[in-house]
Amino acid sequence: MTESITLEVLSACAAGAFSASALYPLEVLKTKMQAESKTTHNNDDNNEDGGGGDDDDEDKTQTDQAQKVKTLNMVEYAKQMYQKEGITPFYAGIGTSAFQSSAEKALYFFAYTAMKNIYSILGKTKDMGSIANLILGCMAEWAHLPITLPLDCWTTQIQTGNNGDKAPIAILMTMLSEGDGIRGMYKGIQAYTVLCLKPAIQYTVYEQVKKIMLVRKRLSGAKGSLSESLTTAEAFLLGMVARTIATIAVYPYLRAKVMLQSSKTLNGGNEKPNIPAMIMKMYVSGGLAECFQGIGPELTRGVFSAALMLACKERIHDVVKKVLKAQK
Repeated sequence: MTESITLEVLSACAAGAFSASALYPLEVLKTKMQAESKTTHNNDDNNEDGGGGDDDDEDKTQTDQAQKVKTLNMVEYAKQMYQKEGITPFYAGIGTSAFQSSAEKALYFFAYTAMKNIYSILGKTKDMGSIANLILGCMAEWAHLPITLPLDCWTTQIQTGNNGDKAPIAILMTMLSEGDGIRGMYKGIQAYTVLCLKPAIQYTVYEQVKKIMLVRKRLSGAKGSLSESLTTAEAFLLGMVARTIATIAVYPYLRAKVMLQSSKTLNGGNEKPNIPAMIMKMYVSGGLAECFQGIGPELTRGVFSAALMLACKERIHDVVKKVLKAQK
């Protein structure tokens, strides 16, 4: 049991840090696109409008410009960012993000593998169904949130906030002093009532299909390591499919979480943040298109990140397993 947990944690930790760093510019891009909203632009315009006369024309022009920003696709948005600030914002907070991803994956797989082993012992079976996988996956997701959610909130502020030349530590100190302290680092935790399903769906799809693929390999007469694990290409493609399904299923809640983490207050601080209310406001503002704004870069980054992470994890898992066996 201890060996299986060690294998999962080490391989997930290394693969998580590598995949997060390799695709970090896409992470920044999707976070910035998710953090914007038509409602925010319109509120800003209304605050600037003194009411009546020529100000109405100016307000309309500003609103039209805001609407135009929303029509930018991922490539156009990236070009606009580069023209304004160069390459720097694409790598702001990469160290924090790599650490967050590494810790998140390691803690998730630690909790998931430990609970799966306990389930196997108590249930006296090694085969888990999809429902059991989903439940354990949700529990494993909640297990790491006390540590990783503050890191997620910190990274989001680095990527989307107007921080000037502040260092990441200075941004963290500002968040703790100007916000609600430690409590403010857990913005968006309400969204995890649904977002906990994302990794649960992803890894359940991955594990269930992987199990079927390995059985087919053994039945077809495959020998050696290929019958015990997927090839890099197989793991990569299966990871892409699993992440796509999981992301589409929970995306509106994911976007609402990012919007909440990137803003200091909601409606001037007079309204308590509420994830369902934010999703409803997005829907009223622009329909499903507004709720799924930024899903292009989210899928691009998320799919390749998950595929790369799972492919690397399979290979690192094999290497660590051989090392541990050699030491016995």
